[in-house]
Amino acid sequence: MQLKSTVELDQITVECAKAFDFEFDGNSVFDVPQLNAPAQFQIGLIVGPSGSGKSTLLKQFGNEQSIEWQHDRSICSHFGTADEAIKRLGAVGLNSVPVWVKPYHVLSTGERFRADLARRLSDNAVIDEFTSVVDRNVAKSCSYATARHIRKEGLQSIVFATCHYDIVEWLQPDWVFDTTVGVLSTRGVERRPTIELELIPSTVGAWALFRQHHYLTANINRSARCWVVEWNGTAIGFAAVIPMPSGTLKNAWRGHRTVVLPEFQGLGLGVRISDAMGLMVRAEGGRYFSKSSSSRLGEYRNNSPLWKPTSKNQKVRGDSASKKQWVNSNYRMAHAERLCYSHEFVG
Repeated sequence: MQLKSTVELDQITVECAKAFDFEFDGNSVFDVPQLNAPAQFQIGLIVGPSGSGKSTLLKQFGNEQSIEWQHDRSICSHFGTADEAIKRLGAVGLNSVPVWVKPYHVLSTGERFRADLARRLSDNAVIDEFTSVVDRNVAKSCSYATARHIRKEGLQSIVFATCHYDIVEWLQPDWVFDTTVGVLSTRGVERRPTIELELIPSTVGAWALFRQHHYLTANINRSARCWVVEWNGTAIGFAAVIPMPSGTLKNAWRGHRTVVLPEFQGLGLGVRISDAMGLMVRAEGGRYFSKSSSSRLGEYRNNSPLWKPTSKNQKVRGDSASKKQWVNSNYRMAHAERLCYSHEFVG
């Protein structure tokens, strides 16, 4: 297929072409590569540099859905139910509750991209300029989370177009068409690339970068041992532990704060960071305990041979509400009424 365009040969156009000895008669012709995609697939990807025909090829699968957002409503209210909003926004790596409750027009460019993507994800969707406006580490986590959602929900015939080759192994498409060489390649679902995290000892001052993203509280114990978590030189998380006073346990510690920035959630990093805390405490001859009301973290520990449930596991900690020092703490009183998971790391 050929695309043709014609422009007027005005003086400026003629002089610009002549300055570089470019022969131009006012007509431009572009040969669009031929793409014969498989009839059945879940994820397809068209990749190549700008101007190589990606958007034109994408149109053979349909037109990208135009998304409308109401000016005076939160982005999460544009989904059918709260559960659907949480699932769809989380599926594209937009995991920050403070962002969910904002209107679309105040979001950053990257947040808008992910909000639009959350609403477009459905059977036969086409997505242009995929991850073009987000940081490349965020692009990888978004690609992985999006692919996992598509596979889990059984969505069919979704085609992405992008100029970034670095997301191919994270999106794990069923087929890839490279417009540079005009070649279609099919591939099976593969193991995702290895992620190596670096845990860097820190002070409690680093908590300021992560406090707004903790699911319950922005406070931190000033005596906590802290670490900043980096991926490829980028700070993506925070972890802290504190001593656990006990008349029967010696050298016991408990998890205090574990936070992964919203852009990097969905990759399973939080549970690995939590495991690392347990490993470090055990290596120092201590015992490590952790309590959480996060169902994702709790269920992981329930099924992991690295963790052993305590007698308080999956019980509402109503007994804590009677503690005198908790009476004037709204956070602690609310936490006391939550269903909590409680485990010891056994390695």
